[in-house]
Amino acid sequence: MDYLVLTKTGGMILGPVSQILGWIMDLLFRFTSSMGILNIGLCIILFTLVVKVLMFPLTIKQQKSSKLMSVMQPELQAVQNKYKGKTDNESMMKMNVETKAVYEKYGTSMTGGCLQLLIQMPILLALYRVIYNIPAYVSSVKTYFMQVVYAITNTAAAADLKEGAGAALLQFAEENNVPLVGVTKIGDLTGVAGEALGNKMVDILYKLNPEQWGELGKRFPDAATVISENSVAIEKMNEFLGINLATNPWQGMTPNAAWLIPILAGLSQWFSAKLMMSNQPQQDENSTSAQMMKQMNVMMPMMSVFFCFTFPAAIGIYWVASSVFQIIQQLIVNAYLNKVDMDEMIQKNLEKANAKRAKKGLPPQKISQNATMNAKNIQAAREKEEKQRSEKLEKTRQQVKESNEYYNMNANPESLAAKAAMVAKYNEKHNK
Repeated sequence: MDYLVLTKTGGMILGPVSQILGWIMDLLFRFTSSMGILNIGLCIILFTLVVKVLMFPLTIKQQKSSKLMSVMQPELQAVQNKYKGKTDNESMMKMNVETKAVYEKYGTSMTGGCLQLLIQMPILLALYRVIYNIPAYVSSVKTYFMQVVYAITNTAAAADLKEGAGAALLQFAEENNVPLVGVTKIGDLTGVAGEALGNKMVDILYKLNPEQWGELGKRFPDAATVISENSVAIEKMNEFLGINLATNPWQGMTPNAAWLIPILAGLSQWFSAKLMMSNQPQQDENSTSAQMMKQMNVMMPMMSVFFCFTFPAAIGIYWVASSVFQIIQQLIVNAYLNKVDMDEMIQKNLEKANAKRAKKGLPPQKISQNATMNAKNIQAAREKEEKQRSEKLEKTRQQVKESNEYYNMNANPESLAAKAAMVAKYNEKHNK
């Protein structure tokens, strides 16, 4: 692990964000350590809470956007139904223009709800990077591992580490089945020296379980004392409710206490998603998007269970803490949004949109008073149309029923007399 090496895909953003988040977690670790609590699990929970609080304004904006979508949805669906089945270029352009007009009327844009997600995504990805490689970003934790690195390489500083100094540690890891491939490959020490080599050796040491720490002391007897002293502190840091946070909960078919983490992660995420959906725009249950959303609400918690079984338990602790805080946060958000006056919110949106239009030299968008009434009127018209259609179908069914009863009354359908009677009844009925 090289702290300053940035990946090609988003690394230019994730690197600095990860450093900031790591700095926050390091402060939390120092804070808990000052009170005599040396525990990474507790720091992860506090860290998750701090991140949730920092991101709360973005969450509010995103939820407001979703709430506004629930008001706009009937008008948007009306536009879609108007051009349903029309795939020619002219119709598609008209549909886009009318759809854009609906968004403008409510003072928002088609990408308005995506902005918050785009801002949050780098933060979430960087957060996972920090949790997955805690020693990489939390210097207070890294110190314990570096003491072991110096002891087994017989050096005094990271700058003294020469290429090949980590070969013995890598060989030990391979012989003792230390997982060197996870989200990233951490066992490649080729051509690495100095601080970069020290970082990669810390990555390997972070994967060791308590038993492997004991074996490491036997492999490097000259460093056994340093290894023993620091491994005790490291094990204490990594233990949370009797679970080692550096190991995967899945250690075979035999159940253990760590299995609670993936199970709680799945259940809490399922409930969090269900709670969030209660404030989302209502959709036709038979629509493709609604069916896909239902499947996602089942598949995502199941994926959480799978990942939390296969990733270090520290990831699972974060996942559970994140979902629990998300549930509490969502309850607060839902209570707040239920009190929001939608007409007032639309008015403010339009004022902001018109301020932007004025800067561009464009005329202001006409403000529609009680814009939510448009959605209500469309919904009422749709319900009236559905009612008329149902009444028409019921009338047709009743006519068919009466006709069948009339023609089949007291008749054997197979007899010649019955057929003659049906003709007579037909004439009688239509000559009235």
